Amino acid sequence: MDKKFRYSLLVLFVAAMFGSLASCSDEPDASNYYTFTGKMMSEYLYEHEEFSEFTTIVERAGMMDLLATYGAYTCFPPTNEAVKTFLQGRGLSSVSELSDADCDTIARTHLVGNMYATSEMNDGVLTTPNMNRRYLEITHELDENDNAVVFLNRSGHIIFTMQDDSVENGIMQPINVVLESSNRMLPDIMRQNSKISLFNEALRLTGLADTLYKFREEWNPKEWPRYKYTSHVNEETATVPDEKKFGFTAFVPTDSILAEKYGIYSINDLYRKACEIYDVTYPEDATAEYHGLESATNRRNPLNRLVAYHILTRDVIGWNYLTPLNDIGIVTTEMNPEDWYETLLPFTMMKFERLTVRRYAGSSPIGQRYINRRYDEDFSIPGARIFATVEKEYEQSGLNGRYFYVDDLLAFDEQTRDIVHNCRIRMDISTIFPEMMTLGIRQNGDPRKQDPRFDETAKYGRNYYFPDGFLKNVHVTSSGGYFVYRRPHNYYDSYEGDEMNLFENFDITFKLPPVPYEGEWQVRMGYAQEPTRGIAQFYLDGKPQGIPLDMTVPLSDAKILGAAWPSSDKFLDWVNKNNYEELSNDQKALKNKGYYRGALGGQRYSGENNAAPFVRFAVQQQTFRRVIYTGHLTADEDHYLRIRCVSAKQGNKNEFMLDYFELVPKSVYGVTDEGQIENML
Repeated sequence: MDKKFRYSLLVLFVAAMFGSLASCSDEPDASNYYTFTGKMMSEYLYEHEEFSEFTTIVERAGMMDLLATYGAYTCFPPTNEAVKTFLQGRGLSSVSELSDADCDTIARTHLVGNMYATSEMNDGVLTTPNMNRRYLEITHELDENDNAVVFLNRSGHIIFTMQDDSVENGIMQPINVVLESSNRMLPDIMRQNSKISLFNEALRLTGLADTLYKFREEWNPKEWPRYKYTSHVNEETATVPDEKKFGFTAFVPTDSILAEKYGIYSINDLYRKACEIYDVTYPEDATAEYHGLESATNRRNPLNRLVAYHILTRDVIGWNYLTPLNDIGIVTTEMNPEDWYETLLPFTMMKFERLTVRRYAGSSPIGQRYINRRYDEDFSIPGARIFATVEKEYEQSGLNGRYFYVDDLLAFDEQTRDIVHNCRIRMDISTIFPEMMTLGIRQNGDPRKQDPRFDETAKYGRNYYFPDGFLKNVHVTSSGGYFVYRRPHNYYDSYEGDEMNLFENFDITFKLPPVPYEGEWQVRMGYAQEPTRGIAQFYLDGKPQGIPLDMTVPLSDAKILGAAWPSSDKFLDWVNKNNYEELSNDQKALKNKGYYRGALGGQRYSGENNAAPFVRFAVQQQTFRRVIYTGHLTADEDHYLRIRCVSAKQGNKNEFMLDYFELVPKSVYGVTDEGQIENML
């Protein structure tokens, strides 16, 4: 079969299966095998002499049988010249001098368990890890002949004249370099970068570099059986994670940025800037006890706080994962996708935002990601831009994390605390737990595909459950309940596509994200009502909050709005015509019952494979928010939410959905006494 014709068929297949921005499945799907009469990857390697050295490596790794069987893989075979260069760099002259373990590592580094055409490789990281469980970094540049090509790990590229060559069990993407992944920890790879010497020195002086060596804990997934459950009409399975590890992500201004913007040229200059910021934010600690470079290891020292606020307690596996990967569940023409993550500075978070709405972008480029930005009708705070890559001569990712350049110093200062974070903080439930991102669990899989009944192949993605003690600051009682992460589906009633569910006789307690300042706050939870779901009681810091929440009741039920529930067309008409009076009355009626409509900027598609237009959460009677707590919250201590099953259902019939949480200060929550309306996005 002609190669170009075969590739045309391949592109049609890939487009139908994944889409250009969708995550891919974790396992091959037998129902999607195509019927080329061509060769397997094994035959391709044997018949192309220019890859004979890599072929030998694959044989010694014992993986050639895998490449001779049906499946859906992408192979990045390096040329013989690339292998020769790699060996010379190690002081070796032949592949025979490599150990079997070396061969295994090399072979697995160049194999991915999903099919990717170059048209699907978007800047950031490939959405499926290689067979060493490491993510390949993707950038786009020109080769030596000015061809637009895909670079991998910024070290080499797919050969333009050989790219996208299809075989029976996947795609061959030949490359001009042997790919390597760093086996060093995050502080070690950062220390090699001379352009961030001041931050590295501060990291060492504060002792925070030592914190960044935490990596893996003992964990045996075989001790935990697969869990089968039913969510509404969906019959699914979940497994525990394969490993238990920890990670970090640092956002670092270069020495040149510090000099240009702040006149900072030395560690003493940086320390003085830290005092300028944090003596104001924490005036109670502006004493000699916590000051001086000799006290930099004290967590209340200004320099310690400055460095800690630049680091997340999770490994965000790629630039494209800093905000929702596929913008699922968000009307991106009206609201910028946002996420919030906790930092190493206790009781603080960063706000991450991708620019998609022109009126909220100003002069900033659409599509870029920013930290602590607020650009709206009232404020023009640009925030710090995040850059996807660093220079080619430096490694960017290590075993337990990665770092990104930012174009400004990050600070939990008065402006950040009192203006940027003085807003409705909406957090997808999966972002609250750092392990979800570090382990690549969040937003995994193909969001357009529904799983077969009680599927165990994970061919479209995996669902997970978490025993007590696996997630930090989460306690799942031994009363028989399960805490489950359900992978994204873009036609589910879920913000950002995914959700977490409690099953059976659940009783769970977890730490809420911190509020930026002490005061009056409202805690809300967004969810989707279903007649098959159950009832639960909420507790905040051990105290019961209101009456139990019954997830079988929609907004149109007599217990909430009943006949006062307006049709979706009528409500949208109010919104489009800015009918303030009707909107105000609608929100007041709901607020008095302890509810809010779903987010106007939240949405789902009406059918599988994006077959129908999206529907906004705010117009549906089953997607809305419940107020859990209204009252005083402190900003310097942890607050815990407990959710306990009080349903009368037996067996695994009990289900409770957690979609997203909102922390809302009194300055913006609900309909105020003056009659103003909260931003409905």
